[in-house]
Amino acid sequence: MSAPTSVTVSQGHPQRWLILGVICLAQLTVVLDNTVLNVAIPSLTRELGAATSDIQWMINAYSLVQSGLLLTAGSAADRYGRKKMLIAGLSLFGIGSLVAGLADSTGQLIAARAGMGVGGALLLTTTLAVVMQIFTPEEHAKAIGIWAAVNALGFACGPLLGGFMLDHFWWGAIFLVNLPVAAVGLVAAVTLVPESKNPRGDRPDLLGALLSTIGMASLVFAIISGPEHGWTSGRVLLTAAVAVGVLGGFAYWESRIEHPMLDPHFFRDRRFTGAIAGAVLITFGMGGSLFLLTQHMQFVLGYGPLEAGLRTAPLALSIVVLNFSGVAAKWAKRLGNPAAIGLGMALMAGGLVSIATVASGGYAGTLVGLLLIGAGAAVANPAMAHAIMSSIPPEKAGIGAGINGTVAEFGQGLGVAVLGAVLSSRFAALVSVAASSLPAALAEAGSAGERARITEAFSSGLESSLLVGAVAVLAGGLVAAALLRRAERGEGAW
Repeated sequence: MSAPTSVTVSQGHPQRWLILGVICLAQLTVVLDNTVLNVAIPSLTRELGAATSDIQWMINAYSLVQSGLLLTAGSAADRYGRKKMLIAGLSLFGIGSLVAGLADSTGQLIAARAGMGVGGALLLTTTLAVVMQIFTPEEHAKAIGIWAAVNALGFACGPLLGGFMLDHFWWGAIFLVNLPVAAVGLVAAVTLVPESKNPRGDRPDLLGALLSTIGMASLVFAIISGPEHGWTSGRVLLTAAVAVGVLGGFAYWESRIEHPMLDPHFFRDRRFTGAIAGAVLITFGMGGSLFLLTQHMQFVLGYGPLEAGLRTAPLALSIVVLNFSGVAAKWAKRLGNPAAIGLGMALMAGGLVSIATVASGGYAGTLVGLLLIGAGAAVANPAMAHAIMSSIPPEKAGIGAGINGTVAEFGQGLGVAVLGAVLSSRFAALVSVAASSLPAALAEAGSAGERARITEAFSSGLESSLLVGAVAVLAGGLVAAALLRRAERGEGAW
């Protein structure tokens, strides 16, 4: 069963670019579903009678299940076969989309979204693992760049696609549109994708899988709940304590067994730890900053949801252009991974500073910042993913993809929570009203002058949070570049 792996790694699969296209199409649907539901909230509230708590679970059921299962899904792909898990992921995602599109109650939709999360976890891990198998090492950087560009395209296009579908169809269409993509992906996976798996066939680490799933889901749930319920609330503290305890137990268990799902020895490699540290900080700064930027465009600059989505699109489009053209891969190859990550994250930090310092002055400075962020992400993100994947043995490509996805989910969720808290605390310190959100504060304002003061306070809070994000991104670049440089000089182990 290991023959396909050795052939594809040494020579490259003859249909690898076609396979990559199909993989990216499947990947696109998964990423779209992370954002597309947000624009359908008014329709769901009206047509299904969904309460606020129902809406929260419709959104969170998908992300919680997906983030909790990423490590387990990657391990299963390595053990049982990446092609098999890719087919399983497409099937589950398609079935979940069908049930979601036809749901007539909030409970059905929440359950369907959880099922889609299982399929999404399998797809996110197997797609990247298959890329590592079918391309030659010399082509990995370009292939991963295209894979990463599709992620950026999905995040940017989610609200736009959702808005278009809702303008022309009922809310269920945003899920049913996944069905033809899943069908095409299934046919392509069966006929084109070669099977590959860990030839050692390590015994399944069932307890490790259970602990990692519970621990990561609890951690993400605590991060999601913090801004709404308060970081010192019993709900958040209890969930965080469960996450810390279970993940601690997971780390202890993995260090004791013969065939761990996540080998602790990976963390002794400076190349691996450097890439992980950089990836956490890059997603921390970017995820939180872009979340806040969309609020600024709507609340301060006065753009509608669709226009705000269009005005943030240059970021994703610059990533797509630079990666699909191969320009970013050429830069990364010429500079080397350490310098590429350092330069890319410096550009991204500069973009965040540009947006922060001119945020209240209109869109021109924001556009410059978005383009800088896009150029930096086009270089740094694929180099980071490549560093993580190349520091792990090829037979463990699935778990490597799971680590890459888990780090991204964790960093983004933490960034939204922490930078949101920076904005809220700064905003609360500058305004005297009791309301904690900008719309509520504006509703309580008694005059135009007071409303202007409140808006200015929000802009000041946004500037502070974006600058914190910029520092995090720059720090991530410096840490990752330094550790990767030391690893290249032969100081790979701690």
